[in-house]
Amino acid sequence: MSNIRSELEKKAKGALLQHAFFRWESAVVLAGTILFTALFTQPFPWWPVWGWPLLGLLGLGAIVYSSLTDAKTNAQVIQDLLRARFDVNQIRDQALHTDLEYAFEFQRNIEAYVRGQRDSARRTRLEDTANQLVDWIANMYRLALRLDTYRFDVLLAKERALVPDEIDSLVARREKENNPTVQQELDQALESKNKQWQMLQSLDTRMKQAELKLEQSLTALATVYNQLQLIAAQDVDSNRSDHLHADIKEQIERLNDLISSINEVYDYHKPSLT
Repeated sequence: MSNIRSELEKKAKGALLQHAFFRWESAVVLAGTILFTALFTQPFPWWPVWGWPLLGLLGLGAIVYSSLTDAKTNAQVIQDLLRARFDVNQIRDQALHTDLEYAFEFQRNIEAYVRGQRDSARRTRLEDTANQLVDWIANMYRLALRLDTYRFDVLLAKERALVPDEIDSLVARREKENNPTVQQELDQALESKNKQWQMLQSLDTRMKQAELKLEQSLTALATVYNQLQLIAAQDVDSNRSDHLHADIKEQIERLNDLISSINEVYDYHKPSLT
């Protein structure tokens, strides 16, 4: 999987500059510069005509610098870009929606914590973990999308309710049928229905696994923040960071494997068995 956070950081640079220039403080500085330049061109005999524009430029520069270096602002911009890419509002199920909101809020807090580190070596080490966390949460979102579609799939729900009765009906007809040609057709129909039922059961099992995996992922996320704080307090070559990276990588791979297994039997864009 390509690193999502790295892609978002490239977009974030432009977004941060835009944010800096559209802050209310920037508007006040710009308005003040124009006003004072027009009304008080030379408040003192020694004041140069370019004095107010220079002060305004310095003020805007300070605002831009603070925006680019502020940890919370940077984290919020990354969060906004992440939410734009993975739209939680597409999730109709309230429980799943709440879980993802929690996951994204957790990611924002981690991002702010990482960007707030002043030690460059420590920040680099923590950013590796932050990169993994974004990929982890992205996989949680993909899994939630499939779960959400499955829960609202009316056609699939009807199939789960009807197929067992259809199998029982075919079995009963087969037992009473004496015509070899009709028996063969009934056998083929039964084979097809049994395969359909097996696919439905397999999908149901995987969706139950998905529900459990999302719950486990949220529980695991709840411990990562404390672990990151411990890592930040350790020496740069601490093994604690390597262990955490390995744990998160395993979580990502498990989610990815589960998503792939669901895709084998269910197209969540078109709610029907493949």
